[in-house]
Amino acid sequence: MTYPLPPVEELRLIDAELWQLDARRAQLLTRRARLVAALHRPVPPMPLAPPRPEASAPRVQNVLLVLGGVLLTIAAVAFTLVSWGHLGIAGRALVLGAVTLAALAAPVALLKRGLGSTAESVAGLGLALTVLDAYALHEVAFTGTGGTAYAALAAAALAGLWAAYGLLPPTAPLRSPVPAALLSTQLPLLLWALAVGGGPYRIASALLATAGFDTVVALMSTAGAVRLVAAVGACGTGALGAWTAGWLSWDAAGPSAAARAAALLALAAVIALGAAWRLEQPVTAAGGAVAGGLLLVTALGGLLRVTLPDDWTVPGHLALGVALLAAVRAPLPEPVRRGLLLASGAVQALALLWTVPLVAVTLLGPVARATHVWSGAPSDARATVTADAPWPPHAVAVPVVLAVVTAVLLLAVRDTTWRPRALVGALTLAWATALVLPAVLELPYAAGLSVQGVTTAAALLMAGSIRHHAPAQEPGRPSAQATAYLPAQVTALVLALLTALALSFGALATRTATLTVLCALTALFAGASLVSRLAPVTAPAALTHATALAVATGAAAGWQPSHTALLVLAVPVAAALLAARLGDSPATVPVEAAGAAAGLLATGLALADPPMLALMLGLCAVITAGVAIRPDRRPVGHASAALFALAAWVRLASWGVSAPEAYTLPVTVPALFLGVLRRRHDPRTSSWTAYGPGLGATLLPSLAAAWGDPHWTRPLLLGTAALLLTLLGARHRLQAPLVLGGGVLTLVALHELAPYLVQMAGALPRWVPPALAGLLLLALGATYEQRIRDVRRVREVLGKMN
Repeated sequence: MTYPLPPVEELRLIDAELWQLDARRAQLLTRRARLVAALHRPVPPMPLAPPRPEASAPRVQNVLLVLGGVLLTIAAVAFTLVSWGHLGIAGRALVLGAVTLAALAAPVALLKRGLGSTAESVAGLGLALTVLDAYALHEVAFTGTGGTAYAALAAAALAGLWAAYGLLPPTAPLRSPVPAALLSTQLPLLLWALAVGGGPYRIASALLATAGFDTVVALMSTAGAVRLVAAVGACGTGALGAWTAGWLSWDAAGPSAAARAAALLALAAVIALGAAWRLEQPVTAAGGAVAGGLLLVTALGGLLRVTLPDDWTVPGHLALGVALLAAVRAPLPEPVRRGLLLASGAVQALALLWTVPLVAVTLLGPVARATHVWSGAPSDARATVTADAPWPPHAVAVPVVLAVVTAVLLLAVRDTTWRPRALVGALTLAWATALVLPAVLELPYAAGLSVQGVTTAAALLMAGSIRHHAPAQEPGRPSAQATAYLPAQVTALVLALLTALALSFGALATRTATLTVLCALTALFAGASLVSRLAPVTAPAALTHATALAVATGAAAGWQPSHTALLVLAVPVAAALLAARLGDSPATVPVEAAGAAAGLLATGLALADPPMLALMLGLCAVITAGVAIRPDRRPVGHASAALFALAAWVRLASWGVSAPEAYTLPVTVPALFLGVLRRRHDPRTSSWTAYGPGLGATLLPSLAAAWGDPHWTRPLLLGTAALLLTLLGARHRLQAPLVLGGGVLTLVALHELAPYLVQMAGALPRWVPPALAGLLLLALGATYEQRIRDVRRVREVLGKMN
């Protein structure tokens, strides 16, 4: 210790430490004694829990009964089908009759003894035996009867027999006979229709009649199993019958066939709507009403299809779907009303889906004009959009469909929650109507472009007039009404952009149309940018169309692309000036991005002309330098410097200059000047930050060139410059000049002395290199040992410290 304590104080500290050690030792000894005692204490064995059963007794019982019934049924079937011929007629009847009567009578005695599950199993066996009895009866007594007709009669007879057996007082507790009887009733009418050969109309009638019977049973029955079987049967047979009737309606060739199919569909609709009216669960009732409404539309639509031209089939169905909206004011239960409204919406959605191909052709078809620029005006608006795309069939009525659904959305939706969403849909559909109308009506080419221009202006006007700044409930926060109508505003803006894009491509057919349309669109979007909330979208759109206008103007004047680039460069200038005026507006960044894209396009147009490319890069550097004057855009100055350097490089390359110093010195000098200014402003700046980039920009390329230069001029000049940098770095104690200058000077010297070193290596004896390597290894080992010894000394000194 450097400053030892007085003896009294040191003695006090030692006593305190000894007392703590004694206390800790006593605690550890106590704990040790307890652990030793616990180890010698006998541990009683843990009682084993009885194994838990993996299945309950009722479940085991049911499994055994079901398996027994199934095995007996299989045995009976095997006996009937395989071993039947070994007995005579009397023997056969006696065996099957006796077994069937015994199986049907046994549940009565079992129920009296309280064996309900066993009774259910035996009753199921008896019902299965009655089916075998019916099969045996056909094979013995009714062999001449047709199989389908006999199956229909047998199914009806078995249904009645099972129902009577399940309703008798002694067997009334059984739960399987009545559902089995109901299941059997699904077959008689269908089998009868197949037997008499009545065709698909009679089959559909049989299925729908069965579905109606099942529906009545499901609505009137109180037993859960019966209701379930009836509901499943009604859905299955009703869906199959309705599908068959719908296929007949679509395939009908005349009014008579269509009327019969419509009658079947109407019957299915009555069944579905009747069930929906009586059902208590809202979801199920609404589903039935949806099915009923769609079936009604399909039934009446089939009649319209055979009486109207093919072009008006979809509008006819749409009119019927819209007619379902009358259910809003009808005295119907709420679930039924909601289901009919959903059915109407489904019909309208399907009609709109039918219009999608024409809307897609009208919107995307003009893009093909990009490969036929200024090839001549098309004959009409339809030819404009079908340059490389086929015209969809039956498209005459598409505008009618779009207009009708638009009117429905505007007039029928009154709820404040759904009103903004309906407005979005109405805007989209109205836009689609205006978009396809010129092509459908085959308007002249100029008229079609005019309609699209008016559509663009209307969409922008709608976007600006939609309520966005409604009174706020809290200062600084928009109201709920403003937020609700925001999607409509965004939709209008997107539609305006899409229309402008289609219009621009469509106008590529002629030079006059291209220039006129681009001028109009530029002015239109520029005017819309006066509305502040639209400017983030419309201002860049205006700049984009201005860029396209500049390119089209240069092409129309017959200029080379490199000369057209000068005209395009006016757009980045306008964007920079506009962004400076906008300040912190949300439109600033989009405007700058559009200007940057236009500058990139201008540069690309001048790639084939190096002198003009150098001029373009220099002008872009001037523009970015002007942008960097703004305090919030200082980092753009780096891009400006890079563009200036790149412009100089391109100019030098166009002159055939190959010396790298001609490219690097214009970068190094300004970089070193900026480094000096930064060091003067902030003396704490590292020399690597201030001078490293500038020095490296010239020294490293020149060093690479010097190593491959056979002459002495460049190495001499580079070595002299490196020596001066080394001396300056040593004089001012700066790392970057010292290290870079010294390193370059060393490498230049090695390059110049390399031939002599090679000669000297050849003159030395062969044992010299291994000897030098051994000396180097010995020196490294000694240094390593010295470091280890120093570490040990430091550890000993630290160990002696308190």
